[in-house]
This record gives sequence, structure tokens and C-alpha cells, in this order.
Amino acid sequence: MQVLVPKPAKTFFNWSTGKDSALALYHLQQDARYSVEALITSVNAEHERVSMHGVRRSLIESQAAALSLPLTTVEIGTDSAMGEYESKMAATMKQFTETGFQASAFGDIFLEDLRRYREEKLTAVGLTAVFPLWQRNTAKLMREFIALGFKAIVVCVNTKFLDQSFAGRTIDEDFLRDLTVGVDPCGENGEFHTFCYAGPIFREEIRFNIGERVLRHYKAPAGSEGDYEFCFCDLIPE
Repeated sequence: MQVLVPKPAKTFFNWSTGKDSALALYHLQQDARYSVEALITSVNAEHERVSMHGVRRSLIESQAAALSLPLTTVEIGTDSAMGEYESKMAATMKQFTETGFQASAFGDIFLEDLRRYREEKLTAVGLTAVFPLWQRNTAKLMREFIALGFKAIVVCVNTKFLDQSFAGRTIDEDFLRDLTVGVDPCGENGEFHTFCYAGPIFREEIRFNIGERVLRHYKAPAGSEGDYEFCFCDLIPE
């Protein structure tokens, strides 16, 4: 009797440009249950930069090319309300399902509320949420990231948790040793964000120069306490 082998689920990856995404994609590409065939990222349409990380659009396009994966961007305005973001994401999810996609993957590690939110939104459009790094030890993940030969640079620091001097630093053992007590090694609580520019999943290294560091102040959302201050390190494509 012939045994039918189930086809791997056609999957798109929610790509942030950073280390967690890179490591999660690496693990997902080793998993026979999934076939990663596209990337998706939200981009600030006014500033032409990836949301939160502040990375230029051209650099994420270089990442996608080096990963040999097509990139879909969701264009978000600077002052867009959450409702607008959700409607644009829902429309994009519909396009994916119409072309046969079955799963959507993320680099999240903890943050239960965020996982539930993602699962609810995806279930509503018939997609399965996948979390390759879920609840893994973040210190071990960072050392695995370095040991595999990945390279990343810090592009955004929340100054509530880390000094501005961390912006622009390379992710290595020295970086891990210098982290302030209480800061998650993966920055899972929003302490810092990174740009991954080399590693086993890339065909070639992404080339760039380090630009200026900019300190930006943000008002806290309604109902939250305290404003936010982030230090961004600009990366300029070669």
C-alpha cells in the first residue's frame, strides 16, 4: 500500500530584519512540515523604514534577495490608527491565503498576549500561526545565534533599559556580558532591536556603513505610564 506523505505547509515569514527572525527562519527551514516561500514586513510609508527597527527599505530588500525569498511590504502611515493597521494586514493575509499559503511564522519567544493576538487574527482568515523559538531559553538562543555564524548589529535601544552606547554595537559575547542586569538577552521585552546582515541562511553578506545615532522621544499611548525614548543607529547601504 502506498503511504501518502503530507506536503509541507506553504508558509510566509513575518520578517523584522533582526536576529530573532533570522534564527527562527533558520530553524523553520530545517523543519520538513513547513515550506517558507515568502517574507512580509510592515514599513513606514512616509519614512521608507521598517516599523520599530528603523531600518531603511533598501536594506530589507537586500536581505530578501540574499535569502532568495520574495518580500511583501504592508505600507503603514506614521499616524495610522490600530484599526487601519489591522485592516491592511487582513487584506494582505487574504492575498496570501488566495495563493495557497497555509501558515504564518514569527520569531516571538515569550509575550503570551502577543501570541494570542496573532493566533486570533490568523485563525479568522484560515491561517496557522507558527513560533519556532517559542519559550526557548533566550541566553542559549543568543549563543546559538553567534555559534551558527550569524552577524547582527543593534539598530534601536530603549534608553529605559540600556545606555545609548549600545546602539551600533555588534551582537557578540562581549555584548552579552555587558547587558544590564534584568535585560533579556534577546531583547524580548523591547529593550533593543537588531539588523541581521550575515549567516547560514544568507547567500551573501549585506553591506552597509554605520550612520548617525539619533535620539527620539515618543509619547506613551493612552492608558500607559511614562513616555519613551529610543536611540536609533542608522545603517546606510553601500
